[in-house]
Amino acid sequence: MATVVIMPKQGQSVESCILTEMKKKKGDTVAIGDILFSYETDKASFEEEAQVAGTVLDVFFSDGDEIPVLTNVMVIGNPGESTDGLQPEEGAGSSAPAETATPQPTANAPASVASQPTAEMAPAEVPRTVSVAVQKTAITSPVSPRAKTLAGKNAIQAETLAGTGPHGRVIERDVQAVINASPKTTPLAKAIIKETGASIPASGSGVAGAAKGADIGVKNPVYASDSELKPLTNMRKIIAKSMHASLQNSAQLTHHLGADARHILALRKTVKKAMRDGYPADITLNDFVCIAVIKALKKFPQVNAHFLGDSVRLFSKVHLGLAVDTERGLMVPAVRNADDLSIQGLSGQLKEVAGACKKGSIAPDLLLPEAASFTVSNLGNYGVEMFTPVINLPQVAILGVNTIVPRPKDLGDGVYGFVPYMGLSLTYDHRALDGGEATRFVKQVAIEIENLEFSL
Repeated sequence: MATVVIMPKQGQSVESCILTEMKKKKGDTVAIGDILFSYETDKASFEEEAQVAGTVLDVFFSDGDEIPVLTNVMVIGNPGESTDGLQPEEGAGSSAPAETATPQPTANAPASVASQPTAEMAPAEVPRTVSVAVQKTAITSPVSPRAKTLAGKNAIQAETLAGTGPHGRVIERDVQAVINASPKTTPLAKAIIKETGASIPASGSGVAGAAKGADIGVKNPVYASDSELKPLTNMRKIIAKSMHASLQNSAQLTHHLGADARHILALRKTVKKAMRDGYPADITLNDFVCIAVIKALKKFPQVNAHFLGDSVRLFSKVHLGLAVDTERGLMVPAVRNADDLSIQGLSGQLKEVAGACKKGSIAPDLLLPEAASFTVSNLGNYGVEMFTPVINLPQVAILGVNTIVPRPKDLGDGVYGFVPYMGLSLTYDHRALDGGEATRFVKQVAIEIENLEFSL
């Protein structure tokens, strides 16, 4: 019996995944446990293993396609078995053509995978031959979300097209028709079209008639031959969008304060010595800072919160987010119920989620901004003396940890000396917190750091 392999749903927030590499092709023999394909969400990578043995009867998508979760990706069965009715609905993937044919129901799959009519489907009376004429008037047409996404990728002004969808709506096939009827464009040409709104020429001077930057008719001295146009990764787009939204939708400002680091450095020295004698936990300066932050949050619950516009959600537990630098970009996984952990347990959990981020195996739900109630971003290892971290909304604050530098301090009796200070930078949402509250909190973090108790 033929068995469909669907795109898994990795977390409640994940709606689609990118197929990064199809490992098997039609006709290949597979055994249980074989890797069928690899895929990724915006921040994590996964591999799908075969749950049944057999022959690959059909593959419905190619590398690079964006596939909705729970969609049929391929079929495994016995040679000669039919795959009729197992194909995903047309337009399910980013590269699939959006035609007017009625989609077939997806058999042997969860009910949520079954085909349903969508706004992309045109009425039955709309002919399959699509006009690609561009509207030259100032009147704009409504555009479906999928059509808008496809148009954006190909530098097409979708709102100027003649729509063949319901009530003149521009749907995905209208954009695809323009793409098919237009010459290929180089990355430079696409960038110029997106920036200037210029039209795609009927033909180009590049290889096989491809439209080059010089063919667009807009001369921009910025686009010179000594530059390279590099598209953003999916993850970079997500980061850019969330950072821009954070600054646009909140009232952020930052307070800077230093903590005497002599005590915490002594604790770190104690741990290093104990490790040489067989102590199993490598408790870092960041671990000490995080435990101090948790202690301070328990005393200032208004900082351990989410701002929701007309209300504030106060958390009784501390769900600590930690900014992690990876090859794919910045990730902020959450350690749930961090206040229930000992410093040894917290150290282990922080290392575990950071390692999972770097491997690309972190659970997507732990990366949601809502998963953490407060975030710590430590740039001390990079020698940064002061910075302004950006809040991970809807959280109301984020603590930036800076490098340790020597500063003068009154040691008593008129004696001054240089002591190591750790810089702390608290960015907070002024809609949720007043300046006095924020100052008292970051001062409490410093106090906790300077008086942290730790026993091996």
